[in-house]
Amino acid sequence: MFGLTGRSFTKTLDFTPDELGDLIALADDLKAAKRAGTEQLALTGKNIALLFEKTSTRTRAAFEVAAFDQGAHVSFFDPTSSQMGHKESIADTARVLGRMYDAIQFRGKSQDDIETLAEHAGVPVYNGLTDEWHPTQMLADFQTMRETSGKDFARLSYAFVGDLRFNMARSHAVMAAKMGSDLRLIGPQALQPPEDVVELARSIAAETGGRVTVTEDWREGVEGVDFIHTDVWVSMGEPKDVWTDRVALVKAYQVDGNMMRATGNPDTKFMHCLPAFHDANTTVGAQIMDHTDMPDGLEVTEDVFESSRSVAFDQAENRLHTIKALMVATLT
Repeated sequence: MFGLTGRSFTKTLDFTPDELGDLIALADDLKAAKRAGTEQLALTGKNIALLFEKTSTRTRAAFEVAAFDQGAHVSFFDPTSSQMGHKESIADTARVLGRMYDAIQFRGKSQDDIETLAEHAGVPVYNGLTDEWHPTQMLADFQTMRETSGKDFARLSYAFVGDLRFNMARSHAVMAAKMGSDLRLIGPQALQPPEDVVELARSIAAETGGRVTVTEDWREGVEGVDFIHTDVWVSMGEPKDVWTDRVALVKAYQVDGNMMRATGNPDTKFMHCLPAFHDANTTVGAQIMDHTDMPDGLEVTEDVFESSRSVAFDQAENRLHTIKALMVATLT
């Protein structure tokens, strides 16, 4: 389907704009079929290995339910369930699993690890997240933006605010450029995205009509946008001195009512790849909020997160439909 059979998806750069658009269109069809009860099984008899070096809710659930819906079977490997990286090299693990499974999903730290898996497995390998890229999230984000705005990708304008150094901002820079969208990456100077990623995205945008802007000025950056995206500012396991310094840098970029109003667009929606520290109802969230004296939320306030303008849970559901589309397109 679409010429993607047997292809891996380790980063958004792996697919052309047309291929990415076709995947999202297929996800729309599969979502409609699931809701109508008319879904046709395309993956009966397929076996998929799910390798998780990092914990997950949405990624695991999406891959498992997508596989089950389509008649496939999965094997879940947590960090203690295989010898990969401990007693067996990643390349050797890839060659073993590639003989037994029709596809492999990897969620972990190193982009080099997933590229090694893809090089040696002989079957499609999917990136559920690495420190550098989060391509399956991009499919869900763009499906969500199109269906909740009614706009084609080339007419979308949106902002990503906060820490711009890691997988989400990097991935949005490339995806927006490929789809011809207008992206504003907004954050403090100390947390700007890697220059090589920005240059790459802008070179792609020059061919597609997209635009990638990097700015510290959130008021100017969010003007007129259709969506504001953000992500957590600190990760589980980071020491408390990091919490203090990081929050001090990004505190001004919290998505709150003022930022939403500053868009000047009453239809602006809020998006978050989740989990979100919007309240103190988690162990880590409560600890960081108390330590940094931010009782109303960290990267997003509770009133924005719980408002009718938040489509974060539509976004979460669309992980299922877009991942299903990816597997159907590459395994049939």
